[in-house]
Amino acid sequence: MKRLVSLVVVFTLVPASVAWAIELDELLEQSREAAYTAEQIISCSTPDGVRDAVVRIAQSNGEIRMTSTVAGGAQVSSGDGGWTLSRQGGVISSASVDSEMEPVEPLYVIEDTASTNFLGREATVHQLIRDGVPRAELVFDNETGAIVAATTFTANGDTYCERRFVSFDSADPGLDSPELLVEDELQPRSEVETLLPEIVVGFVRLDLYEDEEGFRFAYYSDGFFSFAVFETPTIVDLPDAVTVQFGEGAYQRSFTAGQATYVWETRSGGMALLGDLPPDLQESVLASLPPSRDPGFLRRIWRSLFG
Repeated sequence: MKRLVSLVVVFTLVPASVAWAIELDELLEQSREAAYTAEQIISCSTPDGVRDAVVRIAQSNGEIRMTSTVAGGAQVSSGDGGWTLSRQGGVISSASVDSEMEPVEPLYVIEDTASTNFLGREATVHQLIRDGVPRAELVFDNETGAIVAATTFTANGDTYCERRFVSFDSADPGLDSPELLVEDELQPRSEVETLLPEIVVGFVRLDLYEDEEGFRFAYYSDGFFSFAVFETPTIVDLPDAVTVQFGEGAYQRSFTAGQATYVWETRSGGMALLGDLPPDLQESVLASLPPSRDPGFLRRIWRSLFG
């Protein structure tokens, strides 16, 4: 279970991007190339209440390091196409995210809405439209290209999450690459047998991973929002979760600032979904994945005895 908790932090803080629409990809690439230090406030209005966090960010030369109150002091480092998660000087997990899929038709239309001033600096606001519905409003610092504020919306236009810098220093922090002891490294594998589809309601599976214990996960993105789905041979437990019903199945759900986590049991094992999706997209994605099912009395006894 520690491995799942570690990856929760990674996918909360370091979403991958893929070249869907040239305009969106160019904007995100400029933000990734910016050098700065900042402190960011995250506030999300979830179905289970408001979730808040403060994130400290340092970015330079394509590498970003983040420390979050949600992560309990864990540090995430990310370079071009990869990430590592470290605690107390050692790497917990690391991997690269590189899509083997061909780009599909762009889902987002970008609209320039206005020029603005943010933290005393000139900035530009862009609105992202998916399927005719506004899904996000992004504020880019004109000088550096960094995303200094972002608001995401539900399908009915309600605000889901707000992220904004409360301090911003455009000086290059000059990050050094730490010498870390790698305990575990995962590489994408295309030959893995899985029930996870290649496309889920517009989200494309970028990479698929598997470890020696049969622990599998896939990473999905629609060019802006992203999520990971995990398959495990045993049941996944989610402390302090709320039980919700979708269709005929029961799911455990937990929210932190910027991330939703769902776990459920299937006939073959356990599954978990982690991502930054608004609630309506969470339900659409879950409906397209292997459903929650009671494995039956004998299989449940077998799992309790042998895992």
